[in-house]
Amino acid sequence: MLDKAVCVLQGDKVKGTIFFEKEAGKTIKVTGEVSGLQKGLHGFHVHEFGDNTNGCTSAGAHFNPLGLDHGPQNSDKRHIGDLGNIEAGADGIAKVSIKDCLIQLEGPHSIIGRTVVVHADPDDLGQGGHELSKTTGNAGARLACGVIGICKN
Repeated sequence: MLDKAVCVLQGDKVKGTIFFEKEAGKTIKVTGEVSGLQKGLHGFHVHEFGDNTNGCTSAGAHFNPLGLDHGPQNSDKRHIGDLGNIEAGADGIAKVSIKDCLIQLEGPHSIIGRTVVVHADPDDLGQGGHELSKTTGNAGARLACGVIGICKN
C-alpha cells in the first residue's frame, strides 16, 4: 500500500517541496512549503502529465479524468486536480496544509507521476465569469512545477 508521495517544485524564482500522505479513509493530507512567490493567493493544481520537458507547459491541463468543470476544492463536481489556492505572506512563502478526498495515491485516479503546478494568480474556483474560469480557474502563468513521486519513507 502506498502511503506517501513527494513533489519537488522548480521554477525560475519559485521553489518548494510538497508532501502527500494518506490518512484515514480516502483523505490525502497535502503539506509543504513554497517560496519565491508574490504575496497573496496562487492557484495550486495537479496537472495531467508528469512531463516537464518544456517547463511547466508540457504538464498539460488539470488532471480531470471525470470530464467535469473546474471548481472549488470542497466540491465533488470539480477536476480531481483542483486543489484551490495557496497563500503567500509578505515574505513570499506559502505554507501548504490541505486535506482532500478526491486525489489518490493509488488506483485509477492516482496522482503519482503527474505534475503539481503553482500559478501566478489566484484561482477563481470556476466562479469568476472569465472564459477560462471553468477550465483553469483563470489562475494565470505557471510559476513552478514538479512531478509527484513515491516517497522513500
